[in-house]
Amino acid sequence: MQIINSLSELKSTIQSFRNKNNTIGLVPTMGALHRGHLSLVKQSLSENNKTILTIFVNPTQFNDKNDLRNYPRDLDSDLALLKPFNVDVIFTPSELEMYPEPDTRIFDFGNLDKVMEGKNRPGHFNGVAQIVSKFFISIQPDKAYFGEKDFQQLTIIKHLVSQLNLPIKIVPCAIIREDDGLALSSRNVLLNPDQRKSAIHISQTLFSSKTKQKDIDIEEFKKWVISNVNQDKELQVEYFEIVDDVNLFPVKSWNEPTSKVGCITVRVGNVRLIDNIRYNS
Repeated sequence: MQIINSLSELKSTIQSFRNKNNTIGLVPTMGALHRGHLSLVKQSLSENNKTILTIFVNPTQFNDKNDLRNYPRDLDSDLALLKPFNVDVIFTPSELEMYPEPDTRIFDFGNLDKVMEGKNRPGHFNGVAQIVSKFFISIQPDKAYFGEKDFQQLTIIKHLVSQLNLPIKIVPCAIIREDDGLALSSRNVLLNPDQRKSAIHISQTLFSSKTKQKDIDIEEFKKWVISNVNQDKELQVEYFEIVDDVNLFPVKSWNEPTSKVGCITVRVGNVRLIDNIRYNS
């Protein structure tokens, strides 16, 4: 496991990989690693000759400076968690290394970054696109691995690759959950015991909502999900939307011939948790 901090050393290492015709898998992360990240690592290791994992808390995707300041960071713990795996490179650059000067690029994702997280966190996905595009261009992986928990982000990354005409396959990886159903997130460690207990109500509501699908129309269904989550005094839904899984347009009827995803964000105290679930077409 080679730990690299500079882009120049990273590019040199990648060139040595390419000289031996190795395929490269990329797992971009912001650290605070958990089993969800490890599932991406395992899949990359199984599908590529070499795997590169990045750990970088990207400032340009935080529109809330308190969120950036409070984001969990523990590099020693992350490295210890990765030690049993044969990850070839851990890339841990500084902010100056990735942004020697301000990145003024503005990406056009049409509707994709105007809804849900994009509506609630202006500029967030542009910041994501800035850093991910930097990694893609510097590393030029054959495959890159992203979790389906961040469904809107995954959709935008697919669009980014197409927009930049990059020969990279984006590999979606299933949501990994705690035994009680809570979707794994780096932010879970910020919950106090009462909040952690309440947080399972998010996934429980999503799971139970599948049994109500098509019993009531979409708008009433959404109101039921929001009301059910908000019954817990620790929880406050920011949004719950049912969208198609390609363009993220809101679904108006269960009869629409499209794959449907229910996406939710809930505030638990000062912590924002996201989750999603697929509904039958």
